[in-house]
Amino acid sequence: MARISVIMGVYNCATTLVEALDSLYAQTYLDFKIILCEDGSTDDTYEVAQRYAKEHNNIVLLRNEHNMGLNYTLNRCLEHADTEYVARMDGDDISLPTRFEKELNFLDTHPEYAFVSTPMIYFDSDGIYRTSRKGGEPSPLDFLYGKSFCHAPLLIRSSAIKDVGGYTVSPYLLRVEDRHLWYKLYMNNYKGNNLNDPLYMMRDDRNAKRRRTFMNRRNEAYMRLLYCKGFNLPWWHYPESIIVPLLKWLLPNWFYNLLHRARK
Repeated sequence: MARISVIMGVYNCATTLVEALDSLYAQTYLDFKIILCEDGSTDDTYEVAQRYAKEHNNIVLLRNEHNMGLNYTLNRCLEHADTEYVARMDGDDISLPTRFEKELNFLDTHPEYAFVSTPMIYFDSDGIYRTSRKGGEPSPLDFLYGKSFCHAPLLIRSSAIKDVGGYTVSPYLLRVEDRHLWYKLYMNNYKGNNLNDPLYMMRDDRNAKRRRTFMNRRNEAYMRLLYCKGFNLPWWHYPESIIVPLLKWLLPNWFYNLLHRARK
């Protein structure tokens, strides 16, 4: 029986999905199954996934009738995860070959941690432009400023993610579903750590304007306030938690994009 269930919610990634799946089958550790849920795409994502699933007997292919969002879609995948561990993967990214081997070895030898992640290498059509550095266990302020864990390279014990109910489906958690998952895990005494090696490549457009909607910034402020309360942070972080997302929303596009490319 496989030890890892790789959960993938995919949407409009027909041109990149094969490369993403190929990177999983290029892993040095291959004892896994893939649970792939297509989330109402408007391109040929489902057809690409269907062709790939016919060639591999360890893929469970699901499909939403219409677009439901990542929270809901990953929970559907979790319903089919009957393995010791759950890994994340996105349909437009690349897992480097030793990702599963190193993450699994860490959790097998560190039972005090419920999950592990790694830094990410960010790339687009012009190549690599940034690598995050997030080794070690994050501090409370790391959670507040969104520097705790990268979501896509996650490997977590199934018992932990299911104990906290998986991902919470709410309009206030769109695009911050990962930060809310960390919050639930830590509030239930589950801890995580980060490896030092970047083992995941994230396809990320250098133009970050698409993330700068008022709804996304509202949700970021909501999560910051939860962290302030959950980690008993000093009072001055409460107004800051509202002001910082608002300022991000108001920044000129050229300046925000510059910060996004330079951020570690």
